[in-house]
Amino acid sequence: MFEDGKGNYSVKLSKVIDKLGLINLNPEINTSKILIKQPDINRPALQLAGYYDFFDNNRIQIIGNVEYSYINQVYDDKGAASIERMFQFGIPCLIFCRNNRPCDAIIALGNKYGIPVLLTDMGTSYFLAKVMHVLNEELAPRISIHGVLVDVYGEGVLIIGESGIGKSEAALELIKRGHRLVSDDVVEIKKIGEDVLVGTAPDITRYFIELRGIGIIDVKTLFGVESVKETQNINLVIKLEEWDRDREYDRLGMEEQYTEFLGHKVVCHSIPIRPGRNLAIIVESAAVNYRQKQMGYNAAHELYRRVTGNLQKKRAESENSDAQQ
Repeated sequence: MFEDGKGNYSVKLSKVIDKLGLINLNPEINTSKILIKQPDINRPALQLAGYYDFFDNNRIQIIGNVEYSYINQVYDDKGAASIERMFQFGIPCLIFCRNNRPCDAIIALGNKYGIPVLLTDMGTSYFLAKVMHVLNEELAPRISIHGVLVDVYGEGVLIIGESGIGKSEAALELIKRGHRLVSDDVVEIKKIGEDVLVGTAPDITRYFIELRGIGIIDVKTLFGVESVKETQNINLVIKLEEWDRDREYDRLGMEEQYTEFLGHKVVCHSIPIRPGRNLAIIVESAAVNYRQKQMGYNAAHELYRRVTGNLQKKRAESENSDAQQ
């Protein structure tokens, strides 16, 4: 993955080939030098018929059963000229689905213009979904932040706060309680689609935790493969803060607080740190409470309903008593 300094990302075609298990019919072409910059794809139906107005040549071009059948029927001088014109536009690659191997003439055109012709045995619709998922993930906008990401009961909890406040220690206690570590110290956040944030760890620090006074520990080695996870959607943010006796902290949670990453808001709880507080249990409770709210139950609203209902009941009883007197 590469970034051009303007927030636009690209990915090497060789990486896409590896992730999707594609066969390169032009192995002499160096696919690591070809960059994919568009997450969208194209099935060149009109282009095969010779219509190239508004043709987006930066997209991966995919040949399904229909296009393959058409190519086989019209691949004479006129059809060959239309296909060659597609290569002349400098497309990133041409992919044939369902093991529909193209003729040697098309492979030769790939060699001539330095554009790889690729082959997959996947069905066209399935392959379209898979390649778009890979491209959306690889080309997604992203940032790196200082924090710890853990999977708690299936909810992605991002723990942030000042250095040395206890984020890693809280993560270690959560791991001991059966939850999974995604990343410690640095969390890479990608925005997939419009409303999904996915966090992962840099390759160098994956599965490692730094504990002051002890050093670096390998979570995967110490606690087993079930204690780690490569990626996780970010659902909740826990912000650890030093206790401030002069500050008013939210004690009911009637209104959600949010923090924003890449233009997307995530529910955020500010947790004051004092000696004796069990951070692991607090994070677990926050994760379960978040899931309850997603399922339509809000404990703070339920308490408010009970209190107001009780007050109304007492007011009605008082009014009836006054009326009787």
